[in-house]
Amino acid sequence: MRRSVKLMGGWTFIGFDKKSINVDLPHTWNNLDGQDGGNDYKRGTCTYEKTIAKPDYLATERVYLQFHGVNASSKVIFNGTVLGTHDNGYATFRYDVTDYLQEENLVKVEVDNSVNDRVYPQKADFTFYGGIYRDVEWLIVNQEHFDLDYYGGNGLQYTTEVNGKDAKVFVTSYVNSLASSLDIHVKLEDAQGNVVAEGNGKQVTLEVKNVHLWDGLEDPYLYTLTTELVKEGQVVDAVSVNCGVRTFRFDPETGFYLNGRSYPLHGASRHQDRKLIGNAISKEHHDMDMELMKEVGCNTIRLAHYQHDQYFYDLCDKEGMVVWAEIPYISEHLANGNENTVFQMKELIVQNHHHASIVMWGVSNEITISGGSRKKDMLANHKVLNDLCHEMDPTRPTTLACYAMCHPFHPVSKITDLVGWNLYLGWYVPFLWLNDLWISFYHKVYPNRCLCYSEYGAEGMPNLHSKHPKRGDNSEEYHTKYHEFMVECFKRHPYMWAHYYWNMFDFAADARNQGGEPGMNHKGMISFDRKVKKDVFYLYKACWNKKDKFVYLAGRRYEYRSLAKQTITVYSNLPEVSLYQNGTLVGTKQGENVFKFDVTLQDKNDFEVKAGEYSASCTIYKVDKERPEYRLAKGDSSNWM
Repeated sequence: MRRSVKLMGGWTFIGFDKKSINVDLPHTWNNLDGQDGGNDYKRGTCTYEKTIAKPDYLATERVYLQFHGVNASSKVIFNGTVLGTHDNGYATFRYDVTDYLQEENLVKVEVDNSVNDRVYPQKADFTFYGGIYRDVEWLIVNQEHFDLDYYGGNGLQYTTEVNGKDAKVFVTSYVNSLASSLDIHVKLEDAQGNVVAEGNGKQVTLEVKNVHLWDGLEDPYLYTLTTELVKEGQVVDAVSVNCGVRTFRFDPETGFYLNGRSYPLHGASRHQDRKLIGNAISKEHHDMDMELMKEVGCNTIRLAHYQHDQYFYDLCDKEGMVVWAEIPYISEHLANGNENTVFQMKELIVQNHHHASIVMWGVSNEITISGGSRKKDMLANHKVLNDLCHEMDPTRPTTLACYAMCHPFHPVSKITDLVGWNLYLGWYVPFLWLNDLWISFYHKVYPNRCLCYSEYGAEGMPNLHSKHPKRGDNSEEYHTKYHEFMVECFKRHPYMWAHYYWNMFDFAADARNQGGEPGMNHKGMISFDRKVKKDVFYLYKACWNKKDKFVYLAGRRYEYRSLAKQTITVYSNLPEVSLYQNGTLVGTKQGENVFKFDVTLQDKNDFEVKAGEYSASCTIYKVDKERPEYRLAKGDSSNWM
């Protein structure tokens, strides 16, 4: 039976200086210079080498060398033979090395994240880390096995159909040429391991009585689907995946529906990198990110702007997150990049078709940002990608995210089934009220287009504060002002099928210089190191998470204030809160999510808020002059473009 052996330790890394150092995987060479600003992080070709003993395998087995993420392009050389090149920094790929195996095997991987005009991404607001940053392993299988040579897939695809209380699971299995005449057995097991349906053949329809639906956060129920390759009564290969059965649809007037009921989508986008680590993250990092997104109450995640780790898609399945999955066709239509967009889309769909959490394929992001003279070719390529998605997966709609300066009538916005807009009205341009105007206008002009906000946000630094918060000051106070407005704005437009906060976590964008910390995008709810939950985290938790009761005093980091008259803001998912100042009741208010109290500061103010059995406290001091470190230094505010 198939098995895998991790190959993570003891690699030799040869960097730009041609010096060799020992590293363990996952690894990136841009974990520091890709996060310090200046847009000068090293891009080019570095090499990884490792001598690996021949694995234990039978004469009737094949050995693959499998990579789960090498950014961005790679050439793999095995005992002096070039196995191939791969131009997608975010997908799984593998090579059959059986015929090249020796007792000791030299694996050499040339990894290239250099600037070019053919491999995406090349221009975007995030760092393009170089390196082997996900797992590498031997994958050992019987010589007769499910297909492993088609765009990194596992040889198994399924779709589902719900009919009342019952369902059908349509399963297609793909095998290599040696296995073409073997029997295939397919079975579906419930969460307790009981077989609820089974059949035989390369194409099988499984009838499931009294189906248990995958129902988002409330009940992310998963079956296990297994397809077995049988030779002379013995199973010689098997593939198992989680199987979620659900229905969904999008309506331009009433939004998203899951299993026949209205299911408004609210959530955030996610980048995969970490402070001082880059994109070479662990399963524990993935787990922590998921727990934080669950805590704030996300029910949907836009996994931007590339294919993420299979482990995280699995987490989304298990936790009930609705997912937007996309390729990094972003910001600029490259002169020679069309073939690469098709290749990356094929890998994305083939490798992720089985995830119940994924409900749409994203074909591009802000593709008109660079303008240029290749508009006709760009539009034609979008149509190719849109048709490709429908051909490969008729069960999911397509979408894309349009840039703010891409006008509402732009033809690129009309190609996909759904559309999202990355709008930062009230941040990059003045006037928060423009959000209401724009959404209403678009919906009136295109009433049959399903519309969402694929990005919105503002920079927010938890160490910067302002007594008169305004656009561009990067203060935590303007951060909350912006998002308090957006929370109410979305309530006024319930026909939107989703809104995605940009971004759940601060992330590295080496070309940026904002907020006094170069190399970062600071729009996150949570800091890059995941240690600081900004005030807006609790605003959205109050709005989205109705289960975990809490009360929170916003502005706690704005400790020294010069104005005597203050408004104290409380976030809570409880209906009534009471504020106390130095032990004296200021007032009690009923409401929803956001509660504001006007107070007059004394020299020292111990504030406490109570909501039933829940409470929170902080101390604020009245001072003559606010601390200069609260203000952003002049010149510390420039975008990435």
